[in-house]
Amino acid sequence: MVNAREMAQTQLDKAAKLLELDDSLLECLKHPKSVLTVTMPVRMDDGKVRTFTGYRSQHSNARGPFKGGIRYHPQVSLDEVVALSMWMSWKCAVVDIPFGGGKGGVICDPKQMSQGELERLTRRYTHAIASFIGPDKDIPAPDVYTNPQVMAWIVDTYSEIQGKRSLGVVTGKPLEIGGSLGRDTATARGCIVAAREALAEQRIDSRAATVAVQGYGNAGSFAHKFAQEMLGAKVVAVSDSTGGIYDQRGLDYERVRAHKEKTGRVAEFAGTEPITNEELLELDVDLLVPAALEDQINEKNAGRIRAKIVCEAANGPTTPQADEVLFRKGITVVPDILANAGGVTVSYFEWLQAFNEYPWTEAEVNRRLEEKIVRGYQSVREIARRHRVDNRTAALVLAVGRVAKALSLQGVWP
Repeated sequence: MVNAREMAQTQLDKAAKLLELDDSLLECLKHPKSVLTVTMPVRMDDGKVRTFTGYRSQHSNARGPFKGGIRYHPQVSLDEVVALSMWMSWKCAVVDIPFGGGKGGVICDPKQMSQGELERLTRRYTHAIASFIGPDKDIPAPDVYTNPQVMAWIVDTYSEIQGKRSLGVVTGKPLEIGGSLGRDTATARGCIVAAREALAEQRIDSRAATVAVQGYGNAGSFAHKFAQEMLGAKVVAVSDSTGGIYDQRGLDYERVRAHKEKTGRVAEFAGTEPITNEELLELDVDLLVPAALEDQINEKNAGRIRAKIVCEAANGPTTPQADEVLFRKGITVVPDILANAGGVTVSYFEWLQAFNEYPWTEAEVNRRLEEKIVRGYQSVREIARRHRVDNRTAALVLAVGRVAKALSLQGVWP
């Protein structure tokens, strides 16, 4: 498996070469500004105390406060969190929002933990990183296996520590405590808006397009919904961590969602063929949406990818080696730092609403989100054509250039 941190640095080196970036600036951008590692004793339901390890990486705040999710997963590692914080810096820059990159994670298996255990873990983690975060310093959000409820616990814990209500410390909160309309679906909506632009550029009628979605969490399930509703496309395959389903006639979102809620998985949905995650990636479809974890399309399977467009709802699903293969094959990749930037974009909108204490309508949120994604897509494609490079390299050139410019203007002090 490719190391995420090495992958992120390889991508940065490629963009820096095209930008002819000064070596000192490049060296600065290769490393996070700060990394915090914490260990947290948590009392479990059986009365025993278990110690968990957590991280928070802050890559760059040259363009604004650090911003990035917190994930709960057994495979969380320091290298992964550092890489994700770097990608967040580029993601914020490519859609031109005034945030830098941050990321957090706790090594745990939330599927094996009760609600009470998750709450105690979250409050302990918040206490451990409280001096590291803040509404104008570092603003966490939901990520893999975290959700608005986890954000609510963070708000409450942080507010108690500070001695005052602080709704702006996180985004992705429940609506009842300052969340934004449209935030829960923003990552998927932004992904499908980007996919729509790519389909139109290739003159593929979205209403006749076939789609496969790998991963059926928040991003993947809503990608299914929006591919069906916004594009009029036919979603022929979806999967989660337990396996997938295929039906060439198309899979109805509402029926699959109901089955997933009832059984906890998409597998064994009536009238469909079983399919593995690996097989799903290699289907002959117009649009492939990887919405699971990193390193899904790699040098081993890139040659077998047949989709015309790969639109990355997940972070880092395609390795640098696979990127080169897909580019040679003429497959369009809409990279993660653009394709899944909808979440952080609407997080920015939520942050603005918290500071102004004035909520926006969902229509306004969605309209502004679409504007950001479309403008970002057009800028990336212009750079890709000018330099004759793949979209990921183009997106990195755009984003790294913006961060490096801000960094150089601020200078070094003392």
